[in-house]
Amino acid sequence: MDKTKRVSFLCCFGIKTNGLSVKLLSRSFPLNQNQPLHVIIAMTLQAFHGSACCFRSHLLHFSSSTASSPPFLASRRFQSCPSTRKSLKLNCSSSGNNGDQDYLLDAPVSVGDGFSFSGGKYSDGPSPSDEWFKQGKKVKAYSIPGTGEKAKDPIFGLAMGSGSQATGDRFRWFCVESGSADNPSVILIHGFPSQAYSYRKVLPVLSKDYHVIAFDWLGFGFSDKPQPRYGFDYTLDEYVSSLESLIDELAATKVSLVVQGYFSPVVAKYASIHQEKVRNLILLNPPLTAQHAKLPPTLSIFSNFLLGEIFSQDPLRASDKALTSCGPYKMKEEDAMVYRRPYLTSGSSGFALNAISRNMNKDLKRYVEDMQTILKDKNWKVQTTICWGQRDRWLSYDGVEDFCKDSNHKLIDVPTAGHHVQEDCGEEVGQLIRGIISKRTKI
Repeated sequence: MDKTKRVSFLCCFGIKTNGLSVKLLSRSFPLNQNQPLHVIIAMTLQAFHGSACCFRSHLLHFSSSTASSPPFLASRRFQSCPSTRKSLKLNCSSSGNNGDQDYLLDAPVSVGDGFSFSGGKYSDGPSPSDEWFKQGKKVKAYSIPGTGEKAKDPIFGLAMGSGSQATGDRFRWFCVESGSADNPSVILIHGFPSQAYSYRKVLPVLSKDYHVIAFDWLGFGFSDKPQPRYGFDYTLDEYVSSLESLIDELAATKVSLVVQGYFSPVVAKYASIHQEKVRNLILLNPPLTAQHAKLPPTLSIFSNFLLGEIFSQDPLRASDKALTSCGPYKMKEEDAMVYRRPYLTSGSSGFALNAISRNMNKDLKRYVEDMQTILKDKNWKVQTTICWGQRDRWLSYDGVEDFCKDSNHKLIDVPTAGHHVQEDCGEEVGQLIRGIISKRTKI
């Protein structure tokens, strides 16, 4: 008796003409019931591998066999699939004696697979993510508005997972603290998209003389990531208000603020409201000019309908590409895994990324203009320094020198760094920050 069964897979395609029509297309093929999972996955990939016209022929077949097909489908002419398809050539090796099992079960830790949190398949060793998480703590700040209703999927109305739910009465922020609390406070603020982990090399440099705190914004890293419209919508105005609440929890006296990238206008807005509490403001590759008031395609794509939702759930595109396409360097695998982890453990990171990107596209220009006004204001009392990684592929250096001269703020170039200055040249940036703050503190 043939112990095979046919397994069907459904794919959803949106076809846009005068309206939006969605069709479910199935692809089926025989599988042995005893076949291991990796073989099923490989066969699935091969089944769907081929030219794009394959899916068009499915539509033709569907429309011709269904009397109630939409008129636009009946009027279209689709080419059939080519008879041959290129093989994916998936080659898996085995270290066992069983020739039928072609999956590497005992890979060393150094191999890694891009999905294992412990560095390699089935490794029991500690992961960089776990080690980083152990260094931090959760700080509650910024009251959660709303009725406390559980977050639901906006499309199907299904209850979201715990990662997308607001917890308690205040949001939880992941913070890493270093140095004596008796020393002056320095708060390190990451950009979009990044994490507090980007300051891991800066923290030990500053902690010798300062009380240093790096935190993950809401929606990033290990901080809360509530579903949009259920307590936090990820608007820039909300980020200003939430930052105020967090700093009140972290420091009772004056602080020095260091912020990188596209969150700089948010921090500048906070500093303009609370000048009495800010000793120094250090901006790392901030969007300063009119040219900078627009997200690069790598980030703005996350705001697109449907495509943004898909890409934001891909750790390599949401994390790796977003962090490396803006500068000249590649990340080590152990560091990349820390950045990927939030996207691998929950879909909430992707939903937050969608919302933040949309709000940045909407309000970044206004916030950049506000920051220009703030920094050029004659009544601006906060000592401000701008550090610029000259190998930034997102923000042009054109106009930066002129802005600093016009606003009378010091500009420090970091020739070998890209957009994420603290990631590319951590120790050097730490020394620069230390020198800036120490001079200003003595004054």
